[in-house]
Amino acid sequence: MPVHVKRRRGIPQTNAAKFRYRAQRLMKLLEIEDKELSILLTDDSEMTELNRSFRKRNRTTDVLAFSQLEGDRGDLHQEILGDVVICVPQAKRQAKRQGLSLSQELTVLLVHGTLHLLGHEHVGAGRRAAADMRREQNYLVAILDGQTCR
Repeated sequence: MPVHVKRRRGIPQTNAAKFRYRAQRLMKLLEIEDKELSILLTDDSEMTELNRSFRKRNRTTDVLAFSQLEGDRGDLHQEILGDVVICVPQAKRQAKRQGLSLSQELTVLLVHGTLHLLGHEHVGAGRRAAADMRREQNYLVAILDGQTCR
């Protein structure tokens, strides 16, 4: 289960090994160990550009997910799950507001983005779908943070 973590220049060194390990544990919990996941830790500027290009929103956001299993060529490389892009400065701001550590918020965003790669939706998908995604996200984050076991 290859997990690639890349950080842009200027992004503080987070514990990449620990983050990669959490991503691998998440993939095991989701039973997608046979997939490949790429994670990019970036800044507000790049995230704004990606959000503008792909979602037509001219502002930063916390996480974007780019599935390789969707679209016209989604069946070409079934082993590649996709890319999760996380904006570290936005994660820091959110962590501070919510009283979380940066590591905890990065875990939340990793789980959130990965669930999107697997087809979970919360915006425009109805209350039930949004609640189901939130429940699954909270459950997985709790496991990864060591607060529960499966």
